[in-house]
Parts: sequence; structure tokens; C-alpha cells
Amino acid sequence: MSIWWSLHLRREAASVPLARRLLVGAMETAGVDPDISYDLSLALSEACANAVEHGGDSSTGYLVTAFIDGDTCRIEVTDSGPGFPEQPRPHGRRSRLPQPPRPPAPAEDEHGRGLFLIESLTDHVRVRNRPGRQGAVVTFDKILKWREDAALLRAS
Repeated sequence: MSIWWSLHLRREAASVPLARRLLVGAMETAGVDPDISYDLSLALSEACANAVEHGGDSSTGYLVTAFIDGDTCRIEVTDSGPGFPEQPRPHGRRSRLPQPPRPPAPAEDEHGRGLFLIESLTDHVRVRNRPGRQGAVVTFDKILKWREDAALLRAS
């Protein structure tokens, strides 16, 4: 059995805890280990906060999609902001690939640690610009651990 859901949210701070609660509720219902659920919910909060802060003008929203399939959860957050800066290439050409995430900001900074936290909390992260459109896509995966009474394990 698989679980899939998608939300189109407004770029408002109140949308971040909403997305997090929906993810935690789905994982709790499915029987995901609480520590894994916590890591994913924190990573989702960071990705949503980045979309709210950097995701375009205030009239646009952002999209959160989550898949639980087998022993993996994949979450994708897509916004319509300016995207990630392009990497400079030799001879003045620009790459179409976004720059890799930067090292974490100093501990006293209030910004700049979101992508680093997502990378620390999950097993695989992909950061890219939306093809053919303005915006950024942050996708991350985590291998799941299950409680013994997991509903998804019984349904398989």
C-alpha cells in the first residue's frame, strides 16, 4: 500500500505548521517510527519556510507533495520564485544547474541553514530549478522505519 498527497498552499507563515501536521498525521496513521516522522516533519518545515520566504510574489502559492511507497518517503516542495542561482562556467557561460547547497550559516545567524538541515535529516536531497518555468524544486527522500503495529505493513 502507498500513501500520496499534494497540497497547494499560500505563501504565508501559517501554511508551514499546517503542512507539517498533515505529514505527521499521515505518518502516525501509517505507523512510521516517531523519530523518522520527526526528522521528515522538520525537513518539510524548513523546505516550506524557504518557499514562503523566497518563493515569488505574495499572490503565488507553493506546492507540497508527499509519497510514502514501500520503505521510502519522498517529499517535494515546489515554488514559483526566482529559483536557485546558476553556477558560472568557464568562458562566461552559465550552467543551467543550480548551485549546490552552501555550508551551514554560523550558529548565531537566523537564516541560511534550511537546506543544510534538510540534507542532515534526510537520506537524499535534490535541489533544482523548475524546467521551463520560474521557480525552485526541493525534493528529499528518507528510508522509513516502522512501528510494530504499522497499518501499512498489515495492509501489504
